[in-house]
Amino acid sequence: MKNEDTNSDERGSGLDRRQLLAAGLGALALANSAQARIRVFAPAGGEAGDAQPRTLVLVQLSGGNDALSMVVPWADDGYNKVRDAIRIGAKEVQKLDDYRGLHPELKQLRKLWDKRHMAIVEGCSYPTPNRSHFKSMEIWQTASLSGRTGGDGWIGRMCDAAFPEGAAPELIVHVGGAAPYSVFSRTHPAIVFQTPYSYKWVAPEDEDRELYKESGKDDMGGESKGQKRVLEHLRGVLNDANESSLRIRRAAAEYDPRVEYPAEDFAQTLKVAAALIDARIGTRVISVELGGFDTHNNQRPAHDACMRRLDAGLGAFLNDIIGTQAGRDVIVVCFSEFGRRVKENGSRGTDHGVAAPMLVFGEQVKGGLYGEHPSLTDLMDGDLRMTTDFSSVYGTVIEKWFKAEQEKVLDAQYPTLGFVEA
Repeated sequence: MKNEDTNSDERGSGLDRRQLLAAGLGALALANSAQARIRVFAPAGGEAGDAQPRTLVLVQLSGGNDALSMVVPWADDGYNKVRDAIRIGAKEVQKLDDYRGLHPELKQLRKLWDKRHMAIVEGCSYPTPNRSHFKSMEIWQTASLSGRTGGDGWIGRMCDAAFPEGAAPELIVHVGGAAPYSVFSRTHPAIVFQTPYSYKWVAPEDEDRELYKESGKDDMGGESKGQKRVLEHLRGVLNDANESSLRIRRAAAEYDPRVEYPAEDFAQTLKVAAALIDARIGTRVISVELGGFDTHNNQRPAHDACMRRLDAGLGAFLNDIIGTQAGRDVIVVCFSEFGRRVKENGSRGTDHGVAAPMLVFGEQVKGGLYGEHPSLTDLMDGDLRMTTDFSSVYGTVIEKWFKAEQEKVLDAQYPTLGFVEA
């Protein structure tokens, strides 16, 4: 990660309309839905079916996942001594070895571990950790300690390196609400929607008119070259958005999953992801989010529910795509903005921490443990110390999965890990 200091702030991680206009990324599509306002950042140009078949699905666990309750060091005295109400004991945990195990609700993910399709990268964080949700998430989403001021999101920069030209308009897709900053790109704007059936173009007239006026008139009072370029650009964006909308809605409508997905939001976003992957329309990065991990109080039932949702949705998705031709070319990376304190607090919960494992899944993933498990007694202000810079995980995805140069994306060369087959 780029080692640049900056002051912490409390800005959110989603992208806003004004930022996109200022960056000249095109127009924002607002879907006319009675039930939800759907935001779409529609790119211009590009063709589907580019030569690179591999896809990354990025799963953001928002709120600060208590990873010690996800990958449980059940045999460590340092864990058992400081956790009582939220402890997951040896009789509950799904043991992976004589030290660690998975949360009891992660039954489908355990089966993927047994099949060697799941990698656990331990102790992930970054230098000089920040315990603010917003600032820490910015750092993860940009792979820069300066956060948003460091430029585009890491996914945007990766796509610049891996797909310099000829990329499909659907290259980057976020399924859900506000787009994470990781997908922010001046050259490969992400398509963002909550449901594919609501993804359609509705011209944002007021702001498009503003762009038109700002481009100025010529000396004779007629349309300037700048205004003509704006109109041509908006027409191009409109055409691309209409065509992209049809492709995405058709992919969702025609998809026939091999498993039944739970009828809840997180699982359904992953069903859409599976449809886009199966349709082969040129999508190479799909971003989804699961929230609810800020468990300061009464953590056990809340975190158990998050684990059930993660297992049900991600388990269905992976069981659906693994074994298919398209599914062979997919990896999934799960991360959270930070872990949580080792010791439970007085409210039967945990407070913001530092290091936590990242999870990687896929048919071409070499399953197992990577990195070093942090000590539960040699702590940093009550937190687990970083043993793996998360940029090594990003660098591995960039270099080994997408065959791009990680230094162009991360401004540094990080040690790659062995979870991706070369």
